[in-house]
Amino acid sequence: MSVAELHPWKEPTATIVFVGGGPRTVGLLERFAANASELLDGRDVHLHVVDPYPVGGGRIWRREQSRLLWMNSMTSDVTIFTDESVECDGPIVPGPDLATWVAGEGAVILEKAGLEQPGPMDFPPRLVQAEYLAWVWERVVRDHPATVTTHRERAVELTADQRVILESGAEIAADAVVLALGYLDRLPTASESAWAAQAADAGLTYIPPGYTADVDLDGLWPKSPVIVRGFGQAFIDLMVLLTEGRGGWYDERDGLLTYHPSGDEPVLYVGSRRGVPYHAKLGYTVAGTKPVATRYLTKAALGDGRLDFDRDVAPLIEKELAYAHYEQLFTAHPERVRSSWEEFAKALDDWTPRGRGVSDAAFEAAVGVAVPGPADRFVRGEVDRPLAGRVFEDREGFERFMTGLIEDDLVRRADPSYSADLAVFNALLSIYSVLSRAITDGQLSDEDRVRKVETEWHGFFSFVASGPPPRRLEELLALHRAGIVRFAGPDLDVAIDNDHFVAKSPGVDGEIHARAFVEARLPRPDVLATTDPLLRGLLDSGALAADELFAADGTSLGGGQLKADSGCRAIHSDGSTHETLFLLGPSVSGSAGSSGFSRPHFNGPGFRQNDAVARDLLKLLAPTVRKEERHAS
Repeated sequence: MSVAELHPWKEPTATIVFVGGGPRTVGLLERFAANASELLDGRDVHLHVVDPYPVGGGRIWRREQSRLLWMNSMTSDVTIFTDESVECDGPIVPGPDLATWVAGEGAVILEKAGLEQPGPMDFPPRLVQAEYLAWVWERVVRDHPATVTTHRERAVELTADQRVILESGAEIAADAVVLALGYLDRLPTASESAWAAQAADAGLTYIPPGYTADVDLDGLWPKSPVIVRGFGQAFIDLMVLLTEGRGGWYDERDGLLTYHPSGDEPVLYVGSRRGVPYHAKLGYTVAGTKPVATRYLTKAALGDGRLDFDRDVAPLIEKELAYAHYEQLFTAHPERVRSSWEEFAKALDDWTPRGRGVSDAAFEAAVGVAVPGPADRFVRGEVDRPLAGRVFEDREGFERFMTGLIEDDLVRRADPSYSADLAVFNALLSIYSVLSRAITDGQLSDEDRVRKVETEWHGFFSFVASGPPPRRLEELLALHRAGIVRFAGPDLDVAIDNDHFVAKSPGVDGEIHARAFVEARLPRPDVLATTDPLLRGLLDSGALAADELFAADGTSLGGGQLKADSGCRAIHSDGSTHETLFLLGPSVSGSAGSSGFSRPHFNGPGFRQNDAVARDLLKLLAPTVRKEERHAS
């Protein structure tokens, strides 16, 4: 007797195509498997995962990259699996976080790959994360209730009848499609194109914004000066690839790190808007300092209407950060304050900041009385721009000041007696969640979204919370002592003058001349400028909609993110919703957990969203009989 005769109600195999095989898809497939026994009711499902890069790690976390590049998260701060903290409708299926994995099953895998086993407080090589993600993928697929097939090629088209066309010409007819494409390549801006053309005409080397691991650095010649604008993670990767990556090495004696050049390194003159490197990652943890619900920047405080960022939002952020800092200072280090927390908290509640890091006189007076040590005070403007208002008459004096600034940062970021810094870090995470919701709800103008949130606020967040491992700043200082890295200054302006790039900083006397210039940063996301053929086709046809952003005076601010509803379903250009096309990732409005991996026991928003999307996919695919039963009930 055939299967059809035994089960006359059995429906044909359902098909879902996932375009993008990186960590987001891995997490979504795990949630799909966890919820299947409740919702799928035995229907056969075939999952296709399409990505030109290896599944699991995808492009960013692929195995084929330099083993010198590190994560900027500690081993203990990364997990792909749900735990008891995650608030979701589906079942919790625990699995090892990265630290547990490298100490257990991963130890043998790392040894075979020639990788050292990092400790829980180490910042591991990205290749360690690549191995972890590959292992997670294999575990998820091995136990999956659906058939899973991978396609190592690019998807180039999604037709109106939902066939996914691959670069090879193969087609996959889908009942549902999930686009989880990660960070997208984009066309150069008009400014970048102009830079490239002028540089080519002058015989100069210009490297525009991009993911450093994929950038061609051959045009940066040994011992030649290179102007670098950008002092964040992209610069740190660049620094590593142009030093150790070209054969140099470090040794340490009496606590001092020394760099030994190979002779193939260029000389890097690095500056940025701030002129200083991102703060080192904190080198400690303190019990009880985890993200908590915001106190001032709340949904109730923001209301439902349109907001002006400087007037309505920035003052609440000021109070939120100050509250986090001072609550931790007063409760954990009472010997350094001169009043009770209750008395000081009243002054903070009564404070109405004027925004942009400026305190009013009454609150400044309260801080002056209660917090005698300047190093214990929090003024966001001073944290944000440590070189503001400073002028240096010679470059040597400026570089001495910079060296001291970086050394002080390394000491402070390793010292738990300054645990107020950790409280601020955690407050930043909570604030980001509220801001993301306000953007998704359309409460901020395009101009505020791009200039205030995506540029100013995100820049401050990255500067404080997304900096490099402390060891990288120690290496930076060693490279400076070796003459490989020089400091160019804040508000760095770069121009082409005949056959050279010329860089100037208003705070530092003198000019820098070089025949190479690197913009060390990721390009601003703009889906309207994407080079991905599948997305371009969907946008051109109106099957997808994206933000087109404008300033108040009508000036174009470029594109923003793809539009999706609260359930991550794609929104068409006419405003209607596509019920079987789901969008996830950093190029999607409202996509949670796109800025990094979830931390264990932190109820990561990416887990919650993955669970909800997986359950919606399963409900779409559930047998018609079961759907009708649920509808009748």
